Amino acid sequence: MKQKSLAFREARAGRLFILPTMLILAVFVFVPLLVSFVFSVLRFDMLFNNISFIMLDNYKRLFADSRFYNALWNTVVYTLGTVPLQIILSLLVAVAVQQQKFFNKLVRSIYFLPAITSMAIVAIVLGFLIDTNIGAFSYYLSLIGIRLPRLLNDPVWAMPTIIFIGIWKNFGFNMVILVAGLQGIPDSFYEAADIDGANPVQKFFGVTIPQVMPTLTFVLINSVISSFQVFDQVFILTQGGPLFRTETMVQYIYTSAFKNYDMPYASTVAVALLIITLAASRLMLQNMRKGEGDFE
Repeated sequence: MKQKSLAFREARAGRLFILPTMLILAVFVFVPLLVSFVFSVLRFDMLFNNISFIMLDNYKRLFADSRFYNALWNTVVYTLGTVPLQIILSLLVAVAVQQQKFFNKLVRSIYFLPAITSMAIVAIVLGFLIDTNIGAFSYYLSLIGIRLPRLLNDPVWAMPTIIFIGIWKNFGFNMVILVAGLQGIPDSFYEAADIDGANPVQKFFGVTIPQVMPTLTFVLINSVISSFQVFDQVFILTQGGPLFRTETMVQYIYTSAFKNYDMPYASTVAVALLIITLAASRLMLQNMRKGEGDFE
């Protein structure tokens, strides 16, 4: 009886501890998600007048919408441009920081600063710095004979600029997570590699990568989900332009809802984004788990 009573109290305490988190998730995640599904099968205006049930008409419209496919393609390009470079850069910096004996915490803090800075502020400041008319970067580069193109107004350079900003802003967060993963690797593994005569490259691929693979899995999936939700720098710097070259899925959702005043269709795009993100995350998780098994 005492054991059952203790187990009951522990279970009750656990539920109380997770209750605040569950309430936050319910209010800001689950309820909006459910509302999006409901809105996607309805038709109404922004004042919720003339509500009618239209079944899958919005989804049929979605599959025939070339602008949706353009936004999806731009989101995929952004993800492919940011995630691999972010992870490679984060891992290399994490290894270097972990090996740094002096000023270790200071260096980590400096790299982590962009991650805790508002993306809106970062986008505004960088937008001014790279402006061809008043930007400091453009001015000082012009002194040595280098003229920057209009990065945010050029269809060729706009997306690479958005990608660069995303990498610079977010790699510090991944670096800190990977540092934590590296700290969990026992020193005995590296000592055994030293005894076997392994060089630094062999230790990196033979010890570090296999041991940090679970952390890499988390970083990869988290980075992909964040990349699919990119919005801030696009909204502030380009509004999806020029020529819709930087219009991502979330930007298209915003435009559909608050510029075209078509909330049901925006909800449909949001549901599609959710399904695509879940499918991509699930696929990557399966592949990364296979990769972990190959290293064992």
